Amino acid sequence: MLKFLDHLEEWLIAFLMGAATLITFAAVAHRYGAGIEILQPYLVDINMAWAQELTIYLFVWMAKFGAAYGVRTGIHVGVDVLINKLGDKNRGRFIVLGLLAGALFTTIVGTLGATFVWEIAHTDQTSADLEVPMWLVYLAIPCGSYLMSFRFLQVTWNFIRTGELPKHDHSHVEGMEDVAPDSNWFAMDDNLHPHDIKHKDDNK
Repeated sequence: MLKFLDHLEEWLIAFLMGAATLITFAAVAHRYGAGIEILQPYLVDINMAWAQELTIYLFVWMAKFGAAYGVRTGIHVGVDVLINKLGDKNRGRFIVLGLLAGALFTTIVGTLGATFVWEIAHTDQTSADLEVPMWLVYLAIPCGSYLMSFRFLQVTWNFIRTGELPKHDHSHVEGMEDVAPDSNWFAMDDNLHPHDIKHKDDNK
């Protein structure tokens, strides 16, 4: 079930990003093509005024789900200079506290967002160009926030069980050979992420 949710999250982000990119390209091509005399008769009657608004909404949804993806994969950056100087026991406590605080905050945001969506759903408010109900647009807030809260709890539970935090390899490039499998990414002295408990700072 979790693997399906992971894939669904990734597919949704990819779809939203791809759709926004294609719509933006089509709108720009239409704008410049309408200025070319030979193409003008074919393009002048096509209305692309909705493209900018739709693109904004797609990026809003992508950002909300992308934030949840970031929690799951360890992409979010945090400055943890003081936490990384603590011993394993105290560092673990602060990591759990930080993750639970993130879960609480995103739950609050999701609940406030859900309340707002419920209230606006009982109005006739629509978007300016697309004329879609605005509650569909704002639905991104509770959906993305609750998913992000779930990801915080998922990472917390995994950390409590294994002492391991999600790792994101910033140097990985698709199509190129990976670095040696025994490389310890948690030993990098960058203080941008908390050093977890499972991986010791072997290279220091």
